[in-house]
This record gives sequence, structure tokens and C-alpha cells, in this order.
Amino acid sequence: MNDLHSPIYRFAGFALDLGNGLLRGEEGEVALRPKSMELLGYLIRNAGRVVPKNELMNSAWPDVTVTEDSLTQCISDIRRSLGDKEQKLIRTVPRRGYLFTEEVLHVEIGRRRELTEGELPLAERQTQLDQLHRLLSDAAQKRGRVIALLGESGAGKTSLVEAFAASVASHTRILRSSCENLSVPDPLGPLHDLAREAGWTIPSGTGQRLVIFSRALEVFDTGPQPTLLVVEDVHWADDATLDFIRFFGRRIRSTGALLLLTVRNDDSEGQRRLRRALSDIPVNNVVRIDVPLLTEAGVAALANKLGQNGQSIYLATGGNAFFVTELLRAGPSQTLPPSVSDAVLARAEHLSPKARTLLDVVSVFPRSADVEIMEEICGPGTLGLLVECVAAGILLQIGEDYPFRHDIARRAIELALPPPVKRGLNFRVLTALKAIGNASMARLVHHAVEAHDLKATREFAPRAAEQAARLGAHHEAVGHYQTALQQADAFNPEQRAEIYDKYAFECHLVGRINDAIEACQKARSLHQAKMDVLKEGDSLRWLSRYSYLLGEREAAEEHGAKAIALLSTRPPGSELAMALSNLSQLSMLADRVDDTLRHGEEAISLAERLGRPDIACHALNNIGTVERWVNADGARQELDHSLEIALDQDLPEEAARAFINRACVDIDLLRLPEARTFLDRGIEYCLERELDTWVNYMRGWLAELLVRQGQWDEAAELALPVVNSENATPFVRHPAMVALARVWTRRGDSSSVPLIARLRQHLDKGLELQRFAPYAILQAERAWLGQVDAGEALYFLERAEAMMPSRAIHGELFFWQQMIFGKKIADASDMAPAYCAYFAGNWRRAADMWSDIGLPFERALALLGGDGSAQREALTIFEALGARPFTELVRNRMRTA
Repeated sequence: MNDLHSPIYRFAGFALDLGNGLLRGEEGEVALRPKSMELLGYLIRNAGRVVPKNELMNSAWPDVTVTEDSLTQCISDIRRSLGDKEQKLIRTVPRRGYLFTEEVLHVEIGRRRELTEGELPLAERQTQLDQLHRLLSDAAQKRGRVIALLGESGAGKTSLVEAFAASVASHTRILRSSCENLSVPDPLGPLHDLAREAGWTIPSGTGQRLVIFSRALEVFDTGPQPTLLVVEDVHWADDATLDFIRFFGRRIRSTGALLLLTVRNDDSEGQRRLRRALSDIPVNNVVRIDVPLLTEAGVAALANKLGQNGQSIYLATGGNAFFVTELLRAGPSQTLPPSVSDAVLARAEHLSPKARTLLDVVSVFPRSADVEIMEEICGPGTLGLLVECVAAGILLQIGEDYPFRHDIARRAIELALPPPVKRGLNFRVLTALKAIGNASMARLVHHAVEAHDLKATREFAPRAAEQAARLGAHHEAVGHYQTALQQADAFNPEQRAEIYDKYAFECHLVGRINDAIEACQKARSLHQAKMDVLKEGDSLRWLSRYSYLLGEREAAEEHGAKAIALLSTRPPGSELAMALSNLSQLSMLADRVDDTLRHGEEAISLAERLGRPDIACHALNNIGTVERWVNADGARQELDHSLEIALDQDLPEEAARAFINRACVDIDLLRLPEARTFLDRGIEYCLERELDTWVNYMRGWLAELLVRQGQWDEAAELALPVVNSENATPFVRHPAMVALARVWTRRGDSSSVPLIARLRQHLDKGLELQRFAPYAILQAERAWLGQVDAGEALYFLERAEAMMPSRAIHGELFFWQQMIFGKKIADASDMAPAYCAYFAGNWRRAADMWSDIGLPFERALALLGGDGSAQREALTIFEALGARPFTELVRNRMRTA
């Protein structure tokens, strides 16, 4: 929509700009679907009048028959965006329609004279500039930082970067790049831009990502001058680029580099992903600088210099720097246009006809167009036309690239294109990119989709997905596979099944397990139809794995058994070896020692005959993990061997399993410093490879370790985001939920009750000791505090005990049986030494041993078995931990003793 006479309506802290398709609130742009925005505009224009439903439907859908459900959904959408839960702005009048109740200010704007290039100063940004200069001085002393410039779209982030870069260019090496708003981002696109500017050619080997990152660190930290690395629009960054930012950010403090990022401060998924990436960088290495909207006084000062009405401009723009600039630039002889889009289009009409046509072509490039590709499309004279657009203040020149001054301006030009023209321009760009031959797959896919070129989309989307996956950009791989599967029926069955298999695998890596299962089931059906037993068996094995990750233990067992039965009808191969290792893994997860060893050894034997170290690595991991029950040293050796193979063979999934299982074995065996080392290494490894599922799982176990070490605040802070993660499955969330439930229970936080209820639900889908034992121990603690029935707690403890292959682990199960019920343990020689001492009656030695290991809560519990002095010492520990219910209970017992 681009109404040349559309005003801006202000009401209740919002501004509705129908001409530019924008709804702004006090905290920035508010998302609202176009049809909902159109209905809101109609209600506002009829404020104070009950508008019948049929009138609203006719206004929004004049030539289409729709039901009232469509209208109701739009009204709900509007209310949600306006925060109008109580219907104070839009009131439903039963059996009549809807009433917009708020008073509306209709803003009209005028202007006085044209603003020439360079006349608008960088307003109200001196504080930010000063801070940037200080940080660059630090970088010159080898104290580099990552800087995130945060502001809404059009706030002036790019202008601030331009001004800063210009002011330091004489004594600073400046390398610039940006992220593109492609339909699916180009993996490591900004890094390639920075490399070109630095005169460095990135190696073509796609399996050497960490080597590339390490080399980039050297290249960008070279020479006597500090280096300013600029990456704009990071809210559009691909996952591999975010991994590079993590990598660089964790090492930047000892370099002479500033990594300057511009990013929108909205609550978009891109911004949330960047926030997560920055949270993985040491806090002292990151500086966040807000780029606020211009104040009313600032806008007035600019407008007064040009003889314009600052108050009306501020009302229309809310202080958005880009909007202010465009309205001030609009010209001397006519009323200011009612929308920024109109201002951009009006300025574009002053170009020569050829330059105006060229501008349309540039607008379909998501970020910028370079001279080579534009000359391929537009022919001779292109450079002169680009220069004309730069002189008009519409485009920028950055080396060989010509981006719009702001994406809002690009969108205004692009949105004005008729759909057939836009498709045609994208087709011309796609043809030129293929002719030149150096375009990224992601860029080819974007223009193929925009051109509605189905054949090209089918050709490039799967290849782009594979390329993204190799670079570790798994979210982008998922996006490209989704693009390909929009034309699933156009692929032959074999191709379609292959795409579904690969899509399922990428989905599981980023935590979308339901999507992985659905895709894998489709792949299996296609393999079955083609009577491809090996591939169908492999799909069944993956369905087993995905089902387990979703918490569906029975389904996992069923799919795993079917895979073995089917594959056993064919000569033994790698598919059968992996299916055997999968059964070994399921047995390991259920702590069935004999089954784990039997299936695992069968898998290893077959894998060695086939020359498949990856399968042997998987099976070794299973065997090593289950051996902790019977042979602690052997368990660690097997897991170390598995990890060695995984790292040597570059098997990220197997390395992740080896890191976490090695850490879990050390936690179970109370070797906490070693466990912390493997968790830290594992988390860093998985972060750099964008293995989201494993990162969340490891963070949950790290939170568990911190709980044991008495660092409860840190544990809760680490666990809570995992517990609340939308993408984490029940399996992945479980360790974090246990850690958080322990902290909240011990501190008397009522939030523990629903959290423990969620843990109980996990048990319904498959009873495993690794999940049941923590639940039983939690219930025992609550029973001792008098919060739940002691008899039920005893049932849980005894049932968990019956599931244990040995008593080497989970001594808490026996400790709480004695604490609550006085149950004596005659021989504890096969338990952890501290429990052995406690059950032998030597509470002081047990307490000292817990202290040596670094477990303050367990130390306090052991001291409760001692005299009054020991109990007072326990009370002090509980108080220091903030264990209020335990403190109160012990204090009451001491008073009545």
C-alpha cells in the first residue's frame, strides 16, 4: 500500500503510517500484518462510530467472499499488537460491530526548503562517538572489544558508523561488510567480504571452518594500526557468521581489533539469536551501545536551521533519524509527503530516466549491487548511472558495492514495483549471476525464489542446503531444504527421499525434533515404496533416535527393533552396524549393562570389518558410559578413545556425545573438576559448530554440577533459559530442570512445585534410572522437609534402587532412606567413600570428605548426624547457601532437642 495522501494517525502512544505500512509504538516498530493494518486504519478513520462487521469486511476484502472468522482473527491480531487485552481501544459491540474509542491526532506536515547533501549534521550522537573513540584507543593498546550498536530500523546506526569511520580513517585499518536480507542467509557472507577487503582469499575447503576462523584472527590483527571490522545488519546474520562472532569475540581482548556490529533492537528471532551469541562471549569483551531516537528538541534544532516545522516532523517520525532525514530532504516547493516511502519515491523521480530504471534493478538486491553484476544486467554506461544515484543521496558507494543508504529506502523502491516487473528483474539478476559464475548458492536461491523460477529453485536450493550444512550453518540448511520441499512433488522419489532424510537430520541438529520425525517418516515411506531395504532400515534407525530425543522411549525401542529386523534380511553392512549401535545406545540410556555391551561389541566388530571408525566411535561411547557402573577406569578410557576418534575423524555429533558422557561419568563418580573441564570443552566445541541441542543439554549438566558445588545462583541463571527454551525437547531440558528444581526446592521457592510436576510427566514416556533417580531424590528432600508424603518418597527411593546395576552411583538414594526412615546400611563398601564413612557412623569423616570434594550441601547433611556443634556448623552452611526450608527445620529441631 502506498497512498500518496495517507496521513499519519497518532493515538494512545502509537503512530499509524498507512502510506509506509508502519505501526510504531513507544518502543519502536510494532509488527502487524498488512490486512490487519488496513482494518485498523479504517476503524481509526471512523473513530467514535460503531462500524458494522459487513462494512469492515467489504472495506478489507472488497472482491472476495470471506467469513467472519477472517475479520475476528484480524481484530485479535490488532488487539494483540496494541496490547488491548481489555478492549479499551477497540470495543466489541455485540450484534453490531466494532468501535474505536481512542481520540486520534491526524498529523499534517509542511516543509520550507530543500536540504542539500551534507547539510544535516550527525545529531545527538556525540556521546556514542566519544565512547567509540575510547574503545578504539583501547584496541590500539591490544585491548580489543566486540561492540554492538543497538537501535531500531532507521535510528541512525549506519550514519554513526560512517561518521566514526571517517574520523579515524587516517590512523585505523578499516574493513567493512554487511549481512544481507536474503530469504535464507549466505553462510559466512560477511567474513568473505572482510577477507576481500583485507586482501586475503579464504581457503575453499569447507570442512576447515575453525582453521578459517583462526586464520581470520591473524589476518585481521596484523600491522601497527588498530583494525576496525564493521559488520552491519547482524540481525540478518547466518548461523556460521554468528559462530565466527563467538569465536572472534572470545579471543578479541588480546588483539588490536574492534568488531563493530550494527543490529536492530527489536525482539525478532535474528536479534534473539545474536543476543545468545553475545552471551557466549566473556562479558568484559562485549560493549553494547544504544543508538536512541532523536529527541523532540534535536529534531526541532535540525528543522529550524532549514526553516521547517520541527514539532510536526517529530510527531510524524517519533524521532527516527532516517525518517527525519527523508522528510527534511523532501524539497522546497511542496507540502511534505505524508509518508517516508513517498519522500523516497519523490527524490528518485528527479533522476534521469535511465538512472531511475537502474535504481529499480538495484532495489531487488537485498543488500547491495556491485559494478560487475550491474554491468552484466544494464550494459555500458552503468557506472555513470550508479554515480548519479550516489550524487542524488539515494545510494552509497562502498568500494565496488552500491547499497541504498538505508534498507527502508530500498524497500520503498522495491515495493513500488509491479509484481511482474519485480519477478522479471530478479530473473535478470539470476541470469547474470549464473553467467558470471561466482555467486553464492544462497544468493542464487534468493533470486530464483523471487523470480518464481521453479526449475532454478529446485536446482540450487538442495545444493545451498548442503553447502550451509558443511559450514555448520544448520538453521540456514533447514531453510534451504524447506525451500526445496515446497516443490517436493517435482523431484523424483529418490531425490525427494534424500532431501527429506537430510532435512530431518538438520532439523534435529537445531532442536526441531518434531519436524525431523515428520520428514524422516516421509523419507521412510518413499524408501519403502521403492523397496530399498537398506535406506528404509536406516530411516527406522533415525526415527528411533529422534523419538528418544523427543522423550518417546517406547517408540524409540520399537523403531530400533524394526530397523534390526529389516536390515538383518540383507547381508551385514554399515546400516546394520549403526542400527546395532543404536540399540546399544538405547540400552546404555536405560543402564542395561549386559545389553549395552552385547549390542555395542557386535556393532564394533562389524564396523571394524567394514572400515567404519565413525560407527565404532558411536558404539565405544555407549560401552564406556555404561561401564561406569562396573569399571570406572575402563569407562573413562573407552570414552577418551571415542572422543579421540570423533575429533580425529571430524565427527561433531559423536564428539558432542563423548564430551557430555565423559563429563556425566565424572559427575557420577564425584570427579567434579574433570567433569567441569569436559563440559567447558564440549560447550565451546558445540557452540562453534552450532549444535544447539547439545549446547543446551551440556548447559543443563553444567548447572547440575554447579548445584553440587554450592553455586546455586549461577546454576539457576544457567538452567532457566534452557528450561524455557522453545526449541529444546524434554530430553534436552531434563538436566536443567533437575538443577533448577533442586535450587528452588532447597530455597523454598514455590516455583519448584510445577517444575517437579513437569519432571514427573517425563517419567510417563519411559522410565529410566537417569531420570527417575533425580526425581526420587527430590521427592525425598521434600519428604524430609514435610512437604510431601514420606511413604510415597520411600516407594520412589526403593524403586530407583531396584533399577541400579550396582551401588557405585546414586548413594543419595540410600542416604535419604536412612535420614527419613532410619534404614540401616550394613555394608556400604561398594559405595562412594564419603557414603561408606557416613553409613559406618563416621559422620565427621564423611563431612570432611564432602568438603574435600567441594560439595557443601552434602557436607551440611552429614554434619546433621553429629553433635550440637556439628549441627550449628550445618546450620551456618545452609544459611550461606540460602537453603531457607532446611535452615528453619534444623533450627526448630535444635530448639526442641
